[in-house]
Amino acid sequence: MDKIIINEKAHTDLLTSDFYYDLPESLIAQTPLEPRDSSRLMVINRESGEIAHKHFYDICDYLREGDTLVINDSKVIPARLYGHVEGREDAKIELLLLKNHGLDTWETLVKPGKRAKIGSKLVFGEGALRGEIVDIIEEGNRLIKFDFDREKYSNIYEILHIIGLMPLPPYITEKLEDKSRYQTVYAREEGSAAAPTAGLHFTPELMEKIRKMGVEIVPVMLHVGLGTFRPVKADRIDEHVMHTEHFAVSKESADIINERRAKGGRLICVGTTSCRTIESVAREDGFIPAGEGDTGIFIYPGYKFKAVDALITNFHLPESTLLMLVSAFYDKEKMMGAYHTAVEEKYRFFSFGDAMFIE
Repeated sequence: MDKIIINEKAHTDLLTSDFYYDLPESLIAQTPLEPRDSSRLMVINRESGEIAHKHFYDICDYLREGDTLVINDSKVIPARLYGHVEGREDAKIELLLLKNHGLDTWETLVKPGKRAKIGSKLVFGEGALRGEIVDIIEEGNRLIKFDFDREKYSNIYEILHIIGLMPLPPYITEKLEDKSRYQTVYAREEGSAAAPTAGLHFTPELMEKIRKMGVEIVPVMLHVGLGTFRPVKADRIDEHVMHTEHFAVSKESADIINERRAKGGRLICVGTTSCRTIESVAREDGFIPAGEGDTGIFIYPGYKFKAVDALITNFHLPESTLLMLVSAFYDKEKMMGAYHTAVEEKYRFFSFGDAMFIE
């Protein structure tokens, strides 16, 4: 049975502007590095406050036998579609699929909104995919019911891989030559509108090396949608409402995590999406039950972590919920200081940028 996780917000006087920092445009990574694990790695020790400057392939130096590395194995779909209103080829429409509501009905972002009225019929891929707007929901998102030739295609994902484009963030302006580079090497279940970017640094070889150290790599799933990258418009951060995203933690993954934590191993999350998934299901004593549902958990300073012991993450946008999460995991002032250091040291920022390990 699905369960809805609703974050119980703590009162805070923190403002969104408290999480602003100056970032030169030249430090926004436009292309991924090769190989994946050659990116830089800032290592922060929360106890000592020490910062070390390494490379991602050095992550093994900071992992220990008995640790559990929790990854998000959601797969990015080619969720950006370009089409037109039926019967009006000049009435162009741009669509971003955000969340599957089942029965080929999706929550979407539509541009321009004035053409996205209830009852409007849309055409994509010269008719390979058709949609009708059936509802308008929060923030003006549209619910669209899609239809296609079910004798030719077994599901909508087959069509998306033919006519859809990878939904790169707007701050990436250069063309991505290899679609697989906006996908983790362990991506499995299709459904994300953006990549869980902390995982982009792993190679199959690095993962095998980590396993041989006695570190268990355990998957959970959170389909990345608006909840992860939606900007904070409220002045006070506790007035921001997170958009929900679908998650799943299997019994097998939960059992492995609980068994290893009981023996003293650390739970290390790869990315904020894995972290939010774990903290959504975790009990107050840190026990991880299996579960599936939708989470709108919003983690910001003042939040008490129940299960996560360490975090691998990228460098996030100013005033973003992701920066607020990592500030909650460490210390706001010290985290903002670390970001200023990253700017001074010319780390690469955002999706294709460098990484941070907070232990």
